[in-house]
Amino acid sequence: MREETAQDQADYPGSVEGVYAWLRCHPWLVDGTLAIVLLAGAANAYLLDAAVLPASLVLAGAVAVRRRFPVWAYAVALAIGVAQVVFGIGPTFTNSPLQPTFADAGILVLLYTVAAERPRRVSLPGLAACVVLFLAVAARYSPGVNQPRHVEFFLVTSLLYLLAPVSAWVLGDSMGTRRAYSAALEERAARAERERDAQAQIAAGAERARIARELHDVIAHNLSVMVAQADGGAYAFDAAPAQSREALAEIGRTGRQALSEMSSLLGILRTDPEAPPLTPAPAAAEIEQLVTQAREAGMHVSYATEGAARPLPGGLSLAAYRIVQEALTNVRKHAGPEAAAEVTLHYGDDELLVRVTDDGPGAVGTLPRYSGPQPAVTPGHGLTGMGERAAMYGGTVQARPRPGGGFEVTARLPLPPAREPLASKQPLASKQPAESTARPLSRGVA
Repeated sequence: MREETAQDQADYPGSVEGVYAWLRCHPWLVDGTLAIVLLAGAANAYLLDAAVLPASLVLAGAVAVRRRFPVWAYAVALAIGVAQVVFGIGPTFTNSPLQPTFADAGILVLLYTVAAERPRRVSLPGLAACVVLFLAVAARYSPGVNQPRHVEFFLVTSLLYLLAPVSAWVLGDSMGTRRAYSAALEERAARAERERDAQAQIAAGAERARIARELHDVIAHNLSVMVAQADGGAYAFDAAPAQSREALAEIGRTGRQALSEMSSLLGILRTDPEAPPLTPAPAAAEIEQLVTQAREAGMHVSYATEGAARPLPGGLSLAAYRIVQEALTNVRKHAGPEAAAEVTLHYGDDELLVRVTDDGPGAVGTLPRYSGPQPAVTPGHGLTGMGERAAMYGGTVQARPRPGGGFEVTARLPLPPAREPLASKQPLASKQPAESTARPLSRGVA
């Protein structure tokens, strides 16, 4: 059974399409109006002879239920038509209760409905039956062979009676084909949307897994610092109690930072069996080196910092580095070889603002003027990863075209309160293992 796609018409612009969509949303009103029109057209017959009314009522009622029971309604109308041919039609007026009336036009309406709502293996036999019925009507109306020009009369009448059902079937079949095509497009669009959502979920899961591996490195580094401070404090406990207290305070601060990182890691599972490389995890301090590498690759990149730079927690520093890295990658891929990029880090009192802009041929003038069909675009997952990283630390990422051309990526990352250095603090590096000053490795510390 062909599905109706009336909802597809609801968004068409223009008054004609709006009226059509409204009619498609109220089918019973349309069918009831058609039935009333058929009864009103047959009034000249049943007002003179009330016996004609039942047949007209049945034909009008069949039209009223044509969408719910198209085949059965059409079969009832054909049966009434056959009875009219046998009992109500002749070369002269028969005055029969089954004489044809204007309500017989409902047979054409029902043939149109069957052609639109049912496959051709059902509608074609219905067309053949209607053609035979109409040719029989033309034969019964024939004035006889003794009348002049009876052959011409029969041919012209037969041609007209043949064109009527064929035209109704062609219109209905065309409408059914268009509805089936619209339904196929709708189903394809829904399937593409589901696949896009699935791909986005897969990309988000992969990005979370990668972030989890990197946070594992940061937490492992914090734990190694805590171990080193504990060993140094125990070594200096008797000789330098003040330094031991400093070591204990540092252990507390480092532990709280590690717990904060761990809270971001909860719920993220490591699913990638590939082992990460044994390289130090990058940090915000290496963004300048990243910019230098981009320049050596042929890009036009400038770098600037604003405000008083200060050390960042390991995970937050890694997030800032990765956001700049992904933004520069997007510039290289989408802005063109002649585009110039600017990287700016602004250290505020309570947040770090990371901004990467370019002046390449951005999306200016490419937005559609109306919500019509647009070519499919396969989005990447870089912006998804940047948003995931920022959200883990309570930050946000915005990516949008610039008014004058080009593109801009802005990330806002909350900063922890700056700690005041203690005057009595003395370095314990000479009494601590070398691991306390090492940067985190991607596989952590054994």
